[in-house]
Amino acid sequence: MVEQLVLELAPAPSPTLANFVAGRNVGALAALGALGGSGAEERFVYLWGEPGSGRTHLLRATVEAAQKSGGEALYVSPADWSGAKFTADALIAADDVDRLDATAQVALFDAFNRLRAGSGRLVAAGSAAPRDLALRDDLRTRLGWGLAFQVHALSDAEKNEAMRARARSRGMELHDDMIGYLLARLPRDMGTLAAVVDALDRYSLARKRPLTLALAREALATLRNA
Repeated sequence: MVEQLVLELAPAPSPTLANFVAGRNVGALAALGALGGSGAEERFVYLWGEPGSGRTHLLRATVEAAQKSGGEALYVSPADWSGAKFTADALIAADDVDRLDATAQVALFDAFNRLRAGSGRLVAAGSAAPRDLALRDDLRTRLGWGLAFQVHALSDAEKNEAMRARARSRGMELHDDMIGYLLARLPRDMGTLAAVVDALDRYSLARKRPLTLALAREALATLRNA
């Protein structure tokens, strides 16, 4: 029962703007909050950053915010363009634009013009700044028309503080040795780290034992062996 409880809580929570740890990305987060709401002044935003920096989290979170506000919103991966259906007033989140083939580039170009002609909004993300993308010139130019932000991955110090803050919100204290142990053995994205902190809290309560490094080792061993 305890093992099942931990496993049920281990998956990362659904991405929202609220559960994205901003770090050095405060400006990008504010722009996406406006984009996902109503009456955004800037309708086109581009994000770029290294893998694991949180680009996909931010795209899906912006879609979630727009849908929560009652708007039409759609997340589109490179493989989704052939079947993507939306109106000119939708919010489109286009991920991994640096991986688009020729057909998908045409689809995104047409989508941009369609959204621009209506009241639609576009947030796109790739691995490089717009000027450095290996895309057709007219698409690359359009991706650079709006706001552009580099998404910075959290440093270890920022992850350390984010994990401490989440633990404190649940009435726990994470000490340096435990954080170092978790960072060395877990995927380093904040979604996973936050979910594991939550799972450790539930594991500690279920075992009726305080959270210690020994208990953390026991819980992670349970996850690996299940």
